[in-house]
Amino acid sequence: MRLSSFLAVFRPALPLILGLSLGCSLSLLMVSWTQDTDDSCRDELGNRRLFLGRGDALRDTRDGFNNEDFQPRIIPYHKDPNKPHKKVLRTRYIHTELGIRERLLVGVLTSRATLNTLAVAVNRTVAHHFHRTFFFTGLRSPKVPHGMTVITHGDDRPVWLMYETVRHLHQHHGSEYDWFFLAQDDTYIQADRLSELVGHLSAGQDLYMGRAEEFIGGEEKARYCHGGYGYLLSRSLLARLQPHLDTCRNDILSVRPDEWLGRCIIDYLGLSCVEVHQEMSYHYFELGKNADPEREDSPQFKMAFTVHPVSEPNLMYRLHKRFSHIELDWTYGQIQQLQKQINNLSDLTPEGEAGVTWPIGINPPFKPRTRFEVINWEYFTEEHIYSCMDSSPKCEIRGADHADVAAVLEIAVERLNERYQPQLRFQKRRLLNGYRRFDPTRGMEYMLDLALEAYTQKGHSQVIVKRVNLLRPLSSVEIIPMPYVTEATRVQVILPVTAQDQDFVSNFLDMYVMNTLDTHDNVLLTFLFIYDPFDAQRVSQTDVFAGIKAMIGEVEKRYGDVKIPWISVKTEVPSQVKLMDIISKKHPVDTLFFLASVWTEVNADFLNRCRMNAISNWQVFFPIHFQEYSPAIVSRDQQPSAASSFASESLRDGHFDRHVFDEACFYNADYMTARTKMAADILDNEDLLESMDVYDIFVRYSGLHVFRAVEPALIQKYVRRVCNPRFSEDIYHRCVLSNLEGLGSRSHLAMALFEQEQANST
Repeated sequence: MRLSSFLAVFRPALPLILGLSLGCSLSLLMVSWTQDTDDSCRDELGNRRLFLGRGDALRDTRDGFNNEDFQPRIIPYHKDPNKPHKKVLRTRYIHTELGIRERLLVGVLTSRATLNTLAVAVNRTVAHHFHRTFFFTGLRSPKVPHGMTVITHGDDRPVWLMYETVRHLHQHHGSEYDWFFLAQDDTYIQADRLSELVGHLSAGQDLYMGRAEEFIGGEEKARYCHGGYGYLLSRSLLARLQPHLDTCRNDILSVRPDEWLGRCIIDYLGLSCVEVHQEMSYHYFELGKNADPEREDSPQFKMAFTVHPVSEPNLMYRLHKRFSHIELDWTYGQIQQLQKQINNLSDLTPEGEAGVTWPIGINPPFKPRTRFEVINWEYFTEEHIYSCMDSSPKCEIRGADHADVAAVLEIAVERLNERYQPQLRFQKRRLLNGYRRFDPTRGMEYMLDLALEAYTQKGHSQVIVKRVNLLRPLSSVEIIPMPYVTEATRVQVILPVTAQDQDFVSNFLDMYVMNTLDTHDNVLLTFLFIYDPFDAQRVSQTDVFAGIKAMIGEVEKRYGDVKIPWISVKTEVPSQVKLMDIISKKHPVDTLFFLASVWTEVNADFLNRCRMNAISNWQVFFPIHFQEYSPAIVSRDQQPSAASSFASESLRDGHFDRHVFDEACFYNADYMTARTKMAADILDNEDLLESMDVYDIFVRYSGLHVFRAVEPALIQKYVRRVCNPRFSEDIYHRCVLSNLEGLGSRSHLAMALFEQEQANST
């Protein structure tokens, strides 16, 4: 287990580090236990002597492999003038061009009877630790377990299964991996140790490594590797063995597949199974009948790479739990040693012991260079927090914040008891004061003033107040792979328009023409005219959207190659989902939609971010636009400067409206998939379409990443929206909040009230 990833594994619910303010510190990573000096296994684990010495290994390499050429060879390039010039095609990835391969591929031999039991247990315990894990079987069961790569050879004879497996590994993956590990599904594999083993072996040599077994009869010195304990095959050995596989299948008779493979390697390659290579040992453990993994404490068990036989899945999980505890104990010891080394070396640093920050080994706190970089502390109690999202001075603590505070208090009391027992035992009375802040260089810091009931061994008690410092450290940063996207994708803008929105369409069209048509951006626009039943009946006499259609005609006349289609819809309740159902059916599945509003100002910066943040079958994007405050509240008697730009004024006197979900970027295929999953719920509740918007559909039914983030390039003028009470209570409530918060900031509203009171008093 890597030390960098340990911090996230040590305590899954709350990895915290605790310190006391009374001149002493206590790290949650420093756990006390008794150590027996006669325990040879613990000594070997403490020194990490799962592998033998490095010096001998290096000496073996120097003495035994001088015939190999490890020097780089420079191949000069000579252009033949008589041959036509050919374009040089480069590989997509540099590791392909350099011949860099993945280190290890794991193959598990299973059967139809055990595919859904033991094979699933192997997959759940160790498969996620390896780059690729394949399960090979002769015949597949009717139901294949989810999340497993199962390869069926069509014949369940053991030797035939081994033959087809080796042949498949060479043909399909022989050029991609340096090492191949084969094991049975009744074998527990300690993944981290196996990966560490192959990391120390030279990949350019023929190697057949595992538990060496004598052939039946035991007359020859050659050995084969027992399949129950797994065995390693190098890439070069697999390549040399490939031409002889058919001959071995026809000439070698054996009941055991591992013995058949060993005989083939010995007869045609002259290699025998080894347990030690380059001073690196292959450790294994034979599990007895009715053995209890929790009670196994021998050095052979603790250092094993594989354990065999595992008779049932439950035993596999128990073994995994036991070895995880062993790895954690070793990690605790390593952290303690590193902390001691850092403390000892601190005397040699310019700062001396004063330069060692708590907790040892964690980055020091962030030091602000100016007062604008100071990180604020948030004050909280068990019921309230005094730093709220809506800028209120006090709000009830709930949700994730409540769970966070409860967990911090629990861990603090638990660690105090671990430190002072059996002399003292603490019980929390209440939290007097709590402070927290997020330091981007180290994690979330906490400072707690606790009222504790302290009990002595004689039963006496007293209430004391103690301050503790805690740290939830940042663990290793994980890079999440994202699919490839491009800024050349065409964006289909959808603009729903009601009769009440007509006055804002002119400004939308002007911005659209200026930012997309004049710049020849790859964007299309479709209008969606929403008629109520009364206007729909009079459309032949008086069309409420006639003025907008005339403006569209003028744009099409000015730009001859531009067509702006429109779709007319009659409905009493313009549900966003119902409207998208109509639009979705009229466009291809690979269409990238930008669902806009009449107050949106389309520009190139936002369209590019729409293309980058909406990923087909992966992610949808719901931007939070920036909206101006009401000019009647903000400006009042002041006249805005003509020299100032719109962007600077709006960003200064506005806010990001997090209550509006009208704008969205998503692919048509993703929307259609989510709507298909929603169909069953609509049968039970016909009003569901009117109670949900597109955001709700993607959150509940898509399974995709729903990316919700502020978008500075998406700016809107102030507008008071018309909230339709026929929508769901949640949608209507969000609309009302948007109108209220869009009036002005707290300072603007306070100043307006003050001026109004001043005017009334005079």
